[in-house]
Amino acid sequence: MAYIDVFNGDADGICALHQLRLAQPVPSTLVSGVKRDIALLDRVQASAGDEITVLDVSLDKNRAALLRLLELGAAVVYFDHHFAGDIPTHPRLSATIDTAPDACTSLLVDRHLGGCFRAWAVVAAFGDNLDASAWAAAEPLGLDEAQLSRLRELGIYLNYNAYGAGIEDLYFLPDELFRRIQHYAEPFAFIDQDQAFTTLRDGYAADIAKTQALQPQRVTAGHALYVLPAEAWARRVSGVFANRLAQEHPDRAHALLTRLPGGGYVVSVRAPLSNKTGADALCRQFPAGGGRQAAAGINLLEEDSFETFTQRFAQAYA
Repeated sequence: MAYIDVFNGDADGICALHQLRLAQPVPSTLVSGVKRDIALLDRVQASAGDEITVLDVSLDKNRAALLRLLELGAAVVYFDHHFAGDIPTHPRLSATIDTAPDACTSLLVDRHLGGCFRAWAVVAAFGDNLDASAWAAAEPLGLDEAQLSRLRELGIYLNYNAYGAGIEDLYFLPDELFRRIQHYAEPFAFIDQDQAFTTLRDGYAADIAKTQALQPQRVTAGHALYVLPAEAWARRVSGVFANRLAQEHPDRAHALLTRLPGGGYVVSVRAPLSNKTGADALCRQFPAGGGRQAAAGINLLEEDSFETFTQRFAQAYA
């Protein structure tokens, strides 16, 4: 019997897996990638009796591979908060999926575990730009404002590390970053003791500073659209910059279109924080689009779809 852990490479995926493996330590094979690499189950080879844990990747985007693995005789435990479509009924599938706009995968895992590693769920919620959910989850922990600020920083930096066109854009491979975090039961120990935190903090500061020169290409009271250059710093910062814009303008939707070196764009959409709906429905109208109600994206928007996207984005958030 083999254990295989499949997880999104962002803060939510890493922290969800970390909680589970703190509670249930097993030697496992790790399968992950950049945040946009969501068809992860296609990469899994399994046999009858193997146990596969899937965290923070859309079931809808992995349906065929999931059914293949179940037919091979593997058992699958699935936690997620993205659009799932119809959830298969199968005796070897245990699926905990909640697409509410204030949910994230790590909070679902936290609920499953009874809150025993709650601080890591708080980190993940901050990383997913769910500040209200993070504060609510953290209340029983009795943390002061400075401690909450440190957890929020860590969540942002872990999320920042996941963005890129490929792993060459990242400071740390997601599986490597998980292995580093795996040594720390408490996030404050990781912050204080692991050099990875300093590396991500400094990289984030350098990249986010470059966004100060950016201006929206289109902007109204209800929405703003930015186009970012085809540079590694822009690919790394696109998600966290979108989150920052959402915090600064909570009544406005945001779309960030980052040019890709080979043409086209990778798209990040944030619904208004005052009405966290519609981002996934918008992005699913395009090939390679998906996500959740509050935040979604398109892995590749072709050049000739630029105007169509901008029109539909404006209509969705008029």
